[in-house]
Parts: sequence; structure tokens; C-alpha cells
Amino acid sequence: MPGFGAPFLVLPPFLAFYIKMGLRLRIYPYDDDFEGRDAPPIHYLFKIQSFSLLSKASIEKYSSDKFEAAEYKWKLSVYPTGNKEEGGQGHISISLTLVDTSSLPAGWEVKTIFNLFLFDQVLDKYFALTGVQVMRFHAMKTEWGIPNFIDLQVFSDSSNGYLVNDACVFGVDIFVLKQTRKGECLSMMEEAITVNHTWKIKSFSTYSLDRYESEAFIIGDHKWRIRIYPRGNGEGKGNSISVFLCVDESTLPPDTRVFVKFILRVIDQNQTKAAHFEFKTDNHFGPTCLVWGAQKFMSLPKLNDPRKGFLVDDTCIIEANVTLLGTVTTAS
Repeated sequence: MPGFGAPFLVLPPFLAFYIKMGLRLRIYPYDDDFEGRDAPPIHYLFKIQSFSLLSKASIEKYSSDKFEAAEYKWKLSVYPTGNKEEGGQGHISISLTLVDTSSLPAGWEVKTIFNLFLFDQVLDKYFALTGVQVMRFHAMKTEWGIPNFIDLQVFSDSSNGYLVNDACVFGVDIFVLKQTRKGECLSMMEEAITVNHTWKIKSFSTYSLDRYESEAFIIGDHKWRIRIYPRGNGEGKGNSISVFLCVDESTLPPDTRVFVKFILRVIDQNQTKAAHFEFKTDNHFGPTCLVWGAQKFMSLPKLNDPRKGFLVDDTCIIEANVTLLGTVTTAS
């Protein structure tokens, strides 16, 4: 017999509280975690007559006939004196079991939200524990339930309405969650690959088109280019030079992104390395984002200032220092 494992909900200790129905005093086991409704359970009702005889018969667990809900087959089970293996002594235990699983594919799992009910025959309401928790049924775990569903003394007192004329009614609602989750796996490289690509642009002032790209360079299995907008792009249009790093989508495997850190820099041809102007970041490149960089990379006045050394003899030198850190694969 499979155990319950972790209970469907983490229950608080026994609490008594009062609901006044006229002058009637009501006692419930779980404070406001136990709520009632008028409508019966959607998927299955399980009535037991002569409950005391079932308890005296030393039946540890009684299961209903199988029933269908949300395209699967289930059984509702009641432990009349509690599931002792799961700490249910002194309580009614109740559980839901997924059956007829042999036809399900290898590695199957069924994620559900379900509510287990007990009928109050005095108030004419169906009570269940509130709260939403997703339970995962799979080959190694086909049964989930609540070991301490209700205290036996509270249940057995007919004035509470759960066991009247030695009869009681349990029920269940079952909602199966369809798989919509997506995920990804980051695989870091043991030895990162770093490439430094230099693009020397002569006669820079004659570059009149909106956009230019460098020759391609290879990092790993991927093809890259530096892209510039000499008169700016987006927020940088008319006031800055825009510089970007681009990956060739045709060199990316399906459902794959690459994780890189990179530096884009304009070389100060008059000074030391410390005077170079650069932009650095790390990011993912993939089908939905093939280009990363800065629209306002450097202001045009700064680029054209002869004292700065970024444009000398109408030549601009742009470098891309790119380190391939890993790959990210996505899956549905």
C-alpha cells in the first residue's frame, strides 16, 4: 500500500471555533482553513452507511470504485481509524489515488489541484480544507491525501453533523493542470573562449549610410560582427555613434542562446590603453535578441574632437573583445 508522503496541506493543530447558526453552537477542527459550500463536489460523492460497523471490522482502508475525472481514472479512499503509518491516529484519513496508469506513457506525471470534502448534514454544506497546492502524481507516487483530515471525536459527535444516523458523505473535486511550463539549461564552458576583433575604419567621414558591419569573425561555432551607426540609431540618432555586437542567427542551433561577456571599445589612437572609450556587459544572444550594444555609445562631438584621439586622419578603430561563457538550451 503506498503511503501518503507529505500531506496535501500542512494542517494547523486542532482548533475549536464557533459558528453561530441562530443559537446553535458549531465545532470544527481547523479554524478557518475548513470552509463550507452549498454545491456538492463536482466529480465524486462517496456515502458510507453504518460507518461504525466499518470501523469495528478492522478495515484499515476502504476505497471507492474507480471513477473518471479530467480524463483519468481515480479512487477515493477513507481510513476509518486513521492512516497510522502517516500519523493519522485518532483521525479520519482520506486520500485520492490515480489508477489504471499502465496505459500512460513512460515517465508520465499528472499535476492536480484537488479538494477533499466532508458533508455537514445539519448545515447542509460540504466542507473542505481551503488553500491551493499542486500535487504531482507519478509512477512512484500514485496516492495523495490528508492523514489528519478530521478528529475522530469531532467526526463521531452527531451534533456536529458529519456522522448522522451512522452515515457520512465524502467527496472530491479534481482539476488536472495541463503542461505549459518551459525551462532552460545553462551549460557553462570549462574553458571560456575569448576573441579580440579589430575593425579599422578609414575615411570614416565618407560613411554616409545609416548602418555598416565589420567582416565576420568566429567564436566557437558562431559567426559575429561589429555593427555601427555613424550618425546614431534610436536615442542616439543625430547625437552619437551607435555600436553593437551581432551574432549570425544561421550559426545558432535551434532553441539555443549563447551567453557571452563582451567589451566594445573605440581606440584612443593618441594615448595609452587606459584612455580607450568602452562599453562592457554580459548577456544572452539568441533568436529573439541577435544584437546587443549601445545606441548612445559615444557622443559625436566627443568622437570628432581632435584632442581625444578617437578619430585620427579620418580613421576610427573599433574593437570587440568577446568571451563565450556557455550555451543555454530551452525546452517546452
